[in-house]
Amino acid sequence: MNGSHGAAVSAADFGLQGPRGWAFRGIGFTAEPGALIAVEGPSGSGRTSLLLALTGRMRTTEGTASVGRARLPGQLAAVRRTSALGPVPGVNDLDPALTVAEHLRERALLERRYTGSLRVLLRPRAERATESRLRIDIALRDAGLDVGALPKGSRTPVRDLERLDALRLSVALALIGRPRLLGVDDTDLKLSDAERDAAWDLLRSVAARGTTVVAVCSEAPEGAVVVSTAAGSSSTPPSPAEGEGAADPTDDDKETADAFPEARRA
Repeated sequence: MNGSHGAAVSAADFGLQGPRGWAFRGIGFTAEPGALIAVEGPSGSGRTSLLLALTGRMRTTEGTASVGRARLPGQLAAVRRTSALGPVPGVNDLDPALTVAEHLRERALLERRYTGSLRVLLRPRAERATESRLRIDIALRDAGLDVGALPKGSRTPVRDLERLDALRLSVALALIGRPRLLGVDDTDLKLSDAERDAAWDLLRSVAARGTTVVAVCSEAPEGAVVVSTAAGSSSTPPSPAEGEGAADPTDDDKETADAFPEARRA
């Protein structure tokens, strides 16, 4: 396990109370960098709220947690800078009309614009495109997504992806930003036994490469750090903290990137 990149994560009496009661409460655990953390519990037990809280997208009301050197709930922005979300329904859903290439191209562009230094932004266009292509290739490799095996290659619309391939794409998009912590919701939802095993193998491999993974599930896999929300009581989670941004940023600018030159919007 490569602990030099991933963030250590811990919590003590961590809880979130909303207008309709507690989303989750009394959460406590410790996980080393590069760990696979499984947030286990029934639907409605606060699993997604805990995932969003640990990745800095939701402000808690009780207890404390840490992600690397950042402390929660006080340093939400610092945690967001080092974390990324894979699939979280209702927060950062894939656009079914866009192709795989378009999703990857836009994410690489957003990463460059919002997290890149001024020196990076002033590099020649060809150099920036090469860097984006490299980031995409590494993210696809780490997510185990073989674009060439898809029905229409990189031009395959998201609506035509199988559930497991959609999961791999969402993970790849998150990994483009090289996060220290990756959050994934509903990991085992609507998957066959074989697909579920493949999904966990994927997340184990991401963790083994050094990125700490927090994954929501109904049943934790063997070898994971298990965090249970079974005592959660709120079926209507509170909204993400005002101004904190639950989803990844979006941008209306349609500047063309060269990572996938065959897939451009009209």
